[in-house]
Amino acid sequence: MRKIIVIEFISLDGVMQAPGGPKEDTSGGFKYGGWTFPYSDEFMGKAMGAQMQAPFELLLGAKTYEIFSSYWPQHESAWPGVNAAPKYVVSKTLTNPTWEHTIVIKDNVVEEIKKLKSQDGLDLKVWGSGNLAQTLLKNDLVDELWLKIFPVTLGSGKRLFAEGTIPAAFKLTDHKVSPSGVIFANYERAGEVKTGSFE
Repeated sequence: MRKIIVIEFISLDGVMQAPGGPKEDTSGGFKYGGWTFPYSDEFMGKAMGAQMQAPFELLLGAKTYEIFSSYWPQHESAWPGVNAAPKYVVSKTLTNPTWEHTIVIKDNVVEEIKKLKSQDGLDLKVWGSGNLAQTLLKNDLVDELWLKIFPVTLGSGKRLFAEGTIPAAFKLTDHKVSPSGVIFANYERAGEVKTGSFE
């Protein structure tokens, strides 16, 4: 069985929408696209490069796949192995993907992802893909969360932990902080939520 690793940029108030640029996702009137840019530095570049290292397979939502497939085929030098990696995209409308090694999941999404997860093979990395991440969290299919937490609040926008996320415990496995205050925190699933009392 392989892991599903969800990799996200989030604000302090949990917003994950459009971290990469002003036009990335303006749905809902979101006007802060590209909010991660001011915090980019050499430390960020190296830490991101480590998370992007091959080998891996990708599991993506339709919107993120659209963004990735329009950019990475021409810029593989910045992400070695991304074009050769198998890519699973959840989409009801994509019929003729042009990015090599793409497999479309259209129906029975949860069951199909469970089948993928149960197979032997490389870990499945989920970058962005907000709606897909919600589905995975809701169905307890996330083995690890690799979060980049930025020192900014955005007030509105799509959030990673929206209503429907199941109660779950996680264990911190790695962490570092960039000079600009971005917290890199990796968590792995650690059983059920435990409660207690100080009384």
